[in-house]
Amino acid sequence: MLASKKHFSISRMVYLAILTALVIILQLTGIGIRLPFLATPISLVLIPIALGAMLLGPAAGAFLGFLFGMIVFITCGVMGMDPLFTGILFANNPIMTALICLVKSTAAGFAAGWIYKILKKFNSILATFAAAAIVPILNTGLFILGCLMISDTIAANFVAEGSTVIYFLVIGCAGFNFIFEFLINIIFSPALHRIMEVVSKRLKF
Repeated sequence: MLASKKHFSISRMVYLAILTALVIILQLTGIGIRLPFLATPISLVLIPIALGAMLLGPAAGAFLGFLFGMIVFITCGVMGMDPLFTGILFANNPIMTALICLVKSTAAGFAAGWIYKILKKFNSILATFAAAAIVPILNTGLFILGCLMISDTIAANFVAEGSTVIYFLVIGCAGFNFIFEFLINIIFSPALHRIMEVVSKRLKF
């Protein structure tokens, strides 16, 4: 019994280490899908967050989401690597910028883990797709909600005359990126999750 628990614990640590490395690499290198009509590449970093939530539970999903948010906050906000958006938010509202970066992805990973855990009792396929879907939904939804709380900064720096903060956030900022990130996540996260489950069973890992 002790040996099996130790083996299970080691396998979880290995998975978490791999997914942690993926989050760091994907975010720091900016690897993503670039489309000519989008200003920013479509991020792939939500995939390892969803996988961690499904394979390892809500706590792991929250940790991976928190790690993603922390990297965004430090690199794009504090270090100013995104001077045209996150850097401006940080200069005007450092605390709210930190909360937006950290809360949205942490909550997304945590919620995905719980949704998967609950729905898996009824239907594992439904659980997988629901968990994969909630990550981009919450990540983007909480981002927009957080930005609305500092709408004065958004309006003063990004919104053109005659437009609105909501339009800028939903259409100009999140819009197409959210749609593609949502589609990518519900396609690749369940597929990769299934592959990792099969490999784990065959290797008894």
